[in-house]
Amino acid sequence: MSNSILYGQSEQHLSWLSDKLAIHQAVVTPWQQLCQQAKRDGIELEIASGFRSFERQLSIWNGKFNGELTVKDINNQVVNIEQLPDSERINEILTFSALPGTSRHHWGTDIDIYSPSLLTNGKTLQLEPWEYQAGGPFATLSDWLQQHAADYGFYFPYDKYRGGVAPEPWHLSYFPLAQQFQQQFNSKDLTHYLQSNDIMGKDVIIKQLDTILTQYVFNIGQIPNE
Repeated sequence: MSNSILYGQSEQHLSWLSDKLAIHQAVVTPWQQLCQQAKRDGIELEIASGFRSFERQLSIWNGKFNGELTVKDINNQVVNIEQLPDSERINEILTFSALPGTSRHHWGTDIDIYSPSLLTNGKTLQLEPWEYQAGGPFATLSDWLQQHAADYGFYFPYDKYRGGVAPEPWHLSYFPLAQQFQQQFNSKDLTHYLQSNDIMGKDVIIKQLDTILTQYVFNIGQIPNE
């Protein structure tokens, strides 16, 4: 696995499902099998977000850092990011958005999913935790995934709040590959990519990088049977 794939700089590992949606080539078959099982059980599955490049993640990061994009806290409340010092801005953003180079979406192994057929009355997808909780439109989907996702190699890295990333009940990871990518990850290589790009808050990020990795990158749920 090359560093260019690991840190979101390459697309050579991808299979494109549409003009804008790609996942790792090795994830296509298990994803299709999961969809087929869901269909048999009366549930429609769709991917809201698959592969995301370093450049795309960088755009999201800088947009949130400078206040152009909304930042929410762990309680889903909007944060006035422009009033915070850089170190606090970074932590607030990391609650829901990965640092460029650390996103699991770079690998093509991780997907954000939903069920279009469960959206009713003209509602649109928000990708917020309440949608997947009891009483939300995707509660049935969440229950089904808890029962069946692992059968096809998927699990929830952000299954609950651990003091880092907020719960993401929509985020599935294909663990046979994702665990290999994570084991290869290291701060020295990441620092190189961060230093080579115009990322806002760069000096503070690099100074706090080991803490960021511990709290937000490696602080995730265990894969099944571990």
